Amino acid sequence: MGSLSIWHWLIVLLVIILIFGTKKLRNLGTDLGTAVKGFKDGMKSEEEKSAQAKAEIPPSTGQTIEGEAKKETPKA
Repeated sequence: MGSLSIWHWLIVLLVIILIFGTKKLRNLGTDLGTAVKGFKDGMKSEEEKSAQAKAEIPPSTGQTIEGEAKKETPKA
């Protein structure tokens, strides 16, 4: 009684298809796939950006950086 059998899931799937139609479900699947692909590409580009930034900045062990610090005046 606690779990649903395959027949229950098939009836649920049939009702969903009857309510929404196959065209709407196909569009929903396409939109979801495009969103997942875009998310993966976004995550990949972030990883590539961080890897590229690490490659551009050499390790600076024992180096002194000279510069001048200025105090920012508060805006009224």
